[in-house]
Amino acid sequence: MTQDTSPPPSPEPDLEVLIEIARMRMPFGRYAGTRLVDLPEPYVVWFRNKGYPKGRLGMLMATLFEIKANGLERLLAPLRDPEDPRFQREPLRSFQEGD
Repeated sequence: MTQDTSPPPSPEPDLEVLIEIARMRMPFGRYAGTRLVDLPEPYVVWFRNKGYPKGRLGMLMATLFEIKANGLERLLAPLRDPEDPRFQREPLRSFQEGD
């Protein structure tokens, strides 16, 4: 039996993936043209239960599910396209004692 000597997965999110989730539009279906981050949570949950699309889109949607399930969509605001009305130049403030 061999030991796995590979390093543990990085806890740091892949910035390219997050930018793609914030800017990419759904290519098909009921919400075609909607940015992935703006897809309704029940729609994303439906995909999780029925199966994600194959390839990169499926990986993006699985990541989006985790973001939405943990209420983190607002953290993507600075990654949106600057012409998007939900774009925020300043990142959200961090939590402070007493919050």
